[in-house]
Amino acid sequence: MDTNAVDPWTALGDPSRRRIFQRLTERPSSVSELAAELPISRPAVSQHLRVLRQAALVEARTAGTRHIYEVDAAGLRALQADLDRFWGQALSNLKALAEQQPATNHHPPANHHEKEQTR
Repeated sequence: MDTNAVDPWTALGDPSRRRIFQRLTERPSSVSELAAELPISRPAVSQHLRVLRQAALVEARTAGTRHIYEVDAAGLRALQADLDRFWGQALSNLKALAEQQPATNHHPPANHHEKEQTR
């Protein structure tokens, strides 16, 4: 187990990291390209990318002297699997709750004034 591993949900809890991740879902980019598009410095972008890499959400490849960052497909699939589990559990809980509710008569209650007028 990697002692530097970061929980991906925790990593995405930071707004700057979410913006960086969002940009990388659109296209692979270098640190300089990301910093030019965002209101944070290059060193800050690098630090955020390091956390995203430790969370297995992004990976880097070398292109000449630059590192190009892109979304790690396996990490993204793991997030999707988590969401599928959460959604499945939520739906199961909702179904169980609905099945526990007693059947009710769906007729609206009689209007008190109408009863008085018919007397």
